[in-house]
Parts: sequence; structure tokens; C-alpha cells
Amino acid sequence: MLLSFRVTNHRSLRDEQQLLLTPSYEADSRSPLTAEAVPVIGLFGPNASGKSNVIDALVYMRNLVRGSLRESEPGAGIKRHPFALDSAALEEPSTYVVDLLIEGVRYTYGFAVDDAQVVEEWMFSYPLKKKRVIFHRCLDDYSYGDHSPSSMRQVAAITETNVLFLSIAARSRQEEIRPVYDWFTEILTRNPRHFRPPGRPFTAESLDRLGLLERITTLLQAADTGIESAEIVEETDAELAERSMRLKGPDGYTPERRKDIFFKHKGEGGTFALSLRDQSLGTQILYEIGFDVFRTLNRGSTLVVDELDSSLHPYLTAQLIKLFSDPALNTRGAQLIFSSHDATLLGRIQGEEVLRRDAIWFTEKNEHGATELFPLTDFKPRLDENRERRYLAGRYGAVPIVSDNLFAAALTTRREADDVSSEP
Repeated sequence: MLLSFRVTNHRSLRDEQQLLLTPSYEADSRSPLTAEAVPVIGLFGPNASGKSNVIDALVYMRNLVRGSLRESEPGAGIKRHPFALDSAALEEPSTYVVDLLIEGVRYTYGFAVDDAQVVEEWMFSYPLKKKRVIFHRCLDDYSYGDHSPSSMRQVAAITETNVLFLSIAARSRQEEIRPVYDWFTEILTRNPRHFRPPGRPFTAESLDRLGLLERITTLLQAADTGIESAEIVEETDAELAERSMRLKGPDGYTPERRKDIFFKHKGEGGTFALSLRDQSLGTQILYEIGFDVFRTLNRGSTLVVDELDSSLHPYLTAQLIKLFSDPALNTRGAQLIFSSHDATLLGRIQGEEVLRRDAIWFTEKNEHGATELFPLTDFKPRLDENRERRYLAGRYGAVPIVSDNLFAAALTTRREADDVSSEP
């Protein structure tokens, strides 16, 4: 469970920004306030304010933990994205820190990297609410806590300067650090710009293997997509033989039999089975994100989504959020962190508050082009206030300052250009 995330010098995030998931209002909970972190965080703000960069920073941290060993050649440096509007920032390290609660134990893990190497890396635990050092790395200098095993010292000898110690230690079976490493590996991410093409066989295989077909179908039915049922169908012997001929593999080669998912719709002349690629874009996206939502809920892990509302009706987005915010549905402490432009999520949909007051965060840029991240709780909102209306009225900031004159000038320039181009 994520308690907080801090980041410095990543894209538009120049100075340290913190996303804090500590609950603030018991009145907003559906049950007594016993959880240490809120299950949902929503980021709101104008275009280019840095919402996606907050998401990107957390995803970058996850990717470096998971892939620094695999992708970093010795001496090749580290790919990062420092703040580009200040030349000093290009020389300064970028820092990423998470505070986690895993099986009742709090952990702090973080690292600082520049273009060449890992500048600093550390992990602490608090098993009895007292700080315990697991390891602390400053360049090539390592120190360890009294409870850290001696085998951990051997890992440092094989850790390259541009590779995270955590990544090496996890693969060296250092059980002390496995809970934190496993938390990172279980994070699922979704970005509308990286939407998967529909109908790939592995999606049907995964549904079958994880037993999610019924839950996905129920979700699509509840969304009024016109789907009545669904089934997973294997390709026939003839289809498999024809595909094998086209592939022209080595003698005796037979590809694995494909599975695909078909959704049944009721039409005027009966029931018709359509593949996922034949569904609307909204249905495809709901299927894709629903797949990740149910996997996250099953694992009790974290789902990070940029532009959750993309191609989804606000009612559907609210229902996805409810799967995490309702303790009766989210029984394993799963979390959802998302960005959105949909201000209706700040208010009530179908009579219910979509987001708790302490689940709402905003981003806006200062005069130097740097993102500032701040929570709704800074404004001490009342439980009954119309947050959607107040946000759109600019009471919380984080709204675009639109110049009507510039819009009109842009339109006028376009018209003049069109008139010139139409002359003989």
C-alpha cells in the first residue's frame, strides 16, 4: 500500500513534490477510518499542468526498479528526464521516494540518479515503529543496518554504478528487500496513448487463466454496451492448419492454438457473436481497463492510469472508481491513482460522491513553468460543498487561463489565410 510518493527534477516537476495518501476525513469513509491510506487518488488540472508527469514519475520509478539490471549496459549511464527549463537542473540528480505499508510494516525506499550513475539509494523499514536501516548507498559506498544479512554485502560488489542495488539484491534472493521489490513489480499502468490493439490472443488466454471472463462480461453488461454474454473460442483444426501453412515454420512446427473472445449481441434477426475488434472504441477501452482493474483488486496492488476518463462516460468512470473506494468490493487494499480532465468526478454522480475530499489533488504551473502539486484539503472544503462548481469557478486554482482575444485572433488569422489561398 502506497502511503506517499515524492519526486524532484522529473520533467516539469522541478522542486520536490509530494503526493500524500494519508486519509484526513473520517466522515468521507464508507467504514470507520482504520486504513492508513486512501484507496483512490485523482489528479486534476489544466492541459500541460503536469498531471501526466506525476503519473510518469511514478511509472519511471517502477520501470527503473524492474528494468535497470536488464536494460543498463555497464558505463552506459541512465536515461532520465530532468526539468528542461533550468540549465542547473540538467546537472542535478533526479530523486524518487516512496513510503509503503506492506503486511503491517512501513518501508521507505528511494534513489537519486543523474545521467551517469546512481548517486544515492536507500531503504529503511519500521517494524516496531522504529527506524531500521536495510541499506544506504552513496555512489559506491554502501552501509547496512545491524539486522541486514552479510550476504547483502556481496551484492554490492556486482552492482554496476548505473544499476539499482534493489534490482540486483532482489534477483540475489535477499528476502529483506523482496517486499518492496515485489510491490513495484505488481504495479499495473495504463495510458490511452499506449492502447493495445484489440483482439490479441493473449487477452483471451489471460481471461481464461485468471478466471475473469464472467466479471469482465458483467462489467460490460452493466455499462449498457448491448453485450448479453461472452465466450472464449479456440481456433479449429482447419484454422490452425491454415495458419501453420502461412507461417512456413520449420518442418514439424505447429504454432500454439489460438483463443479469442467473442461477445454476443441481440439483433433483430437473433443473436450475433462479435469479436473484440468489432466493438466500439469505448467498449474496447472499458474491456482493457476492466481487465487491469480486476487483476489489481485480486492482487491488492496498485493501478496507475493516465486519463482515466478517456473515451468513457462519466457514469462508467465513477463505477470504476467505486470498485476501489468501496471496502466491500476492495477487500485487499488495492489502490487506484489516476489523472483526469473530467470535473464531474469532483461532484456527485447518480446521487453519490465519486471521490473523497482527501482523494482529490490538483496541478498547476508557476511562473517558471514548474509544476506545483497540492491537495483539495489545503482549502478546508466542507463535506457538502459543490466541489465541481467551485473548481470550474476557479476557487481551487488549477484551471486554464483562457484568452478569448487570442482565440479570436487565431481564428481571424486562419480565415485570412483561407481567403488568400482561395484567390486565383
